Order: sequence, then structure tokens, then C-alpha cells
Amino acid sequence: MTEVDLQEPRSAPARAAGALRRAAPALLAYAGVRALGLILLAVWSAVKGKSPHTLLTARWDSLWYTRVADFGYGWEAHLPDGTVHSNLAFFPLLPWLERLVLAVSPLSYADAGLVVSWLASLCAAWGIFLVAELLYGRRAGVCAVVLWAVLPVGIVQSMAYSESLFTALAAWSLYAVLTGRWVSAGLLASLAGLTRPVGAAVVAALWATAVVQVVREKRISWRMAVGVLLAPLGAAAYVLWVGHRTGGGLFGYLDVQGQWGNGFDGGLAFARFVGDKFTSFPSALAGLGLIVGVALVIWLYVLCVRRGQPLALLVYCGIVVALALCASGYFGSKPRLLLPAFPLLLPVAVALARLRTSRSAAVLGGVAVASAVYGAFWLNGSGPP
Repeated sequence: MTEVDLQEPRSAPARAAGALRRAAPALLAYAGVRALGLILLAVWSAVKGKSPHTLLTARWDSLWYTRVADFGYGWEAHLPDGTVHSNLAFFPLLPWLERLVLAVSPLSYADAGLVVSWLASLCAAWGIFLVAELLYGRRAGVCAVVLWAVLPVGIVQSMAYSESLFTALAAWSLYAVLTGRWVSAGLLASLAGLTRPVGAAVVAALWATAVVQVVREKRISWRMAVGVLLAPLGAAAYVLWVGHRTGGGLFGYLDVQGQWGNGFDGGLAFARFVGDKFTSFPSALAGLGLIVGVALVIWLYVLCVRRGQPLALLVYCGIVVALALCASGYFGSKPRLLLPAFPLLLPVAVALARLRTSRSAAVLGGVAVASAVYGAFWLNGSGPP
């Protein structure tokens, strides 16, 4: 019998309050890092004569999401080369939430998307903390959250994009899997599947864990069965609806993505993109940086395997990384596509947690400043596609 078993039973609100108190230092640190990034973005944008509000809410994908929220599906952009970019490529949960916020507040769709993203980023930080705390302790949980906040493209977490919302749903679903809450895990996985195509990674993590447990225990509980059945419903419903709407059947959504230049080619297009960087000296430095970055991601994943991370995290993270690195879409988007792969940060978080508090705080503080500078520079420049 565990220590938790010996304690007096607590109500669900009491358990939630206790979990929030444990996570409070991590959430405060996360909010501080993101506030630093936003302040520096405001200053940098003022110098450049740009609006930080526009950069956060009304460029690139955020515009597509607000158009879905405002006008529904069916809007297309026809490019000079004859290709058609349809808003059917964008999954519906974020636009639905933007509509919900608009219905209960005076905000615009763009500002509603920003509110959803900011709240979701805090929920994502909380979920990451819970996963890391469960496996490695509270200090590691705090470090993992701050590491996620200080990623070079962490500014995306504060944009009206779907990465924060997806990461929140994925992290909480994985935490539910790790703690045996199968119905909750299935519901959250289904919602993740309504958020981004990579929701399949959450489903696969849940299914893989369920299969191993059934094989080991030679039985399946009704809760596990319900969770397994619920998990793919969100993504399946949207993909089938798109196929019906476009007339493409099961492959309709892939056709929509193909028009955007997105597909899975095992990384060949990305390899050619990196190889082309070595045709001249200045761009060769960028090519070398890309190789180092990919090597770092792979090394971190190998560390996750060697350190014995739970199967759910390994399956989830492996699929997120594979889809990000091996897709043939716009290559500038790959860093933000890796944002949901938070299990990669856990080995680093454990190492930082072993340091003195002052030393780990100094390291993370320095990286936070560098991240804020890069985020302001990046968003005022090429930014996320």
C-alpha cells in the first residue's frame, strides 16, 4: 500500500487545488519567462515600427484560424503557380474556442485566439510539470517547464497558434495515461486530434501503452477500452468530414495538405534543403547549424530511450519528431513543429535539477534572456510560417 493510499480520501477539487499548489512555482516561472519575451518583443517592434499585437495575432497561420472562426470552412487562396491553399488544412478546435470566447466577451477573433493560446500555454506548462514531477520529482518538473518556455521559438507559445493548445492536451493526456486514467486520456487525445494532424502521436501513445498492459496483465478494463475507443474519434471525424466535403474520401485531407506542399517523404526534401545550403560559404553555416540541430534532437531522443522513459512518452515523442523532421513542408516551420515534443527536455531537466538552485536558476535565466532576444528578432523578421 502506497503512502497516498494511507491518506484520507480527498475530493476532486481538493486534489486539483493540491496539484495547482505544487505546480505554482513552475507556472510562475513560466509566466515570467513568457512576460520577458513579450516585453522584449514590444520594445523590438517599437524600434522596427511594427505592431507586436499584429505579429502575435494577425500573421501567418493565426490569420487562417481567425478566418475559419469568422467565415467557416471553404475559403481558399489561389496562388500564381496554380496551387490552391484551402483552410480545410487547419483543424477546428482552436477556431471553435475562438468563437466561444467571442460569444462571451467583446474581444475580436484575433484577440480571442490570443487569449486561448495564453491560457492553453499555462495549461501546457502545468501538464508538463505533472509529467516530469511524476517521473523525476518536483525540481525536475519546474526545470522542465522553464526549459519548454525558453526554447528558441518559445514565442510561438504566446501567439494565436495551435501549438500551445495541442501541447496542453497532449501533456494532460499523457499524464492521464501514466496515472491510469484511461477515459480522461482518451477524451484528451480525441481533442488533441481535433487540434493538429500530429494528434495521431497522442493516440499511438495511448494505444501502445494499452496493448503492453493488456499483454502483461492478460485482461482489459472497461475504462481502458473506452479510452482506447475515444482516442482517435476527434481526428478521424475531421479527416472523414474533409474527405466527404472534398470528394476525396479517405485521402481527401492528404490531398488538401498536398496542395500546401505538405507530405511525408522520410526526410528527403529536408535533406536536399540542407544540402543546398552548402553551395556557398555564408549559407553553409546555416546548413551546419541545421545538421547540429537535428543531431541534438536525435541525441536527446536516444537519451530518453536510454534513461527508460515510459513507453507512452517515447511513442508520442518519436512520432512528433519523425513527423516534424521527415515531412516535406515548409522547412522554416520545423522548429515550431517540434514544440510539442517536450519529453526531449526531460533528461536536461533532470540534470539541471541536480544542480544547486542558484546555479540552475542562473543557467535558465541566461537562456531565457537569449530566447527572448531571439524571439523578438525572429518574429520581426522571417517569423513562423
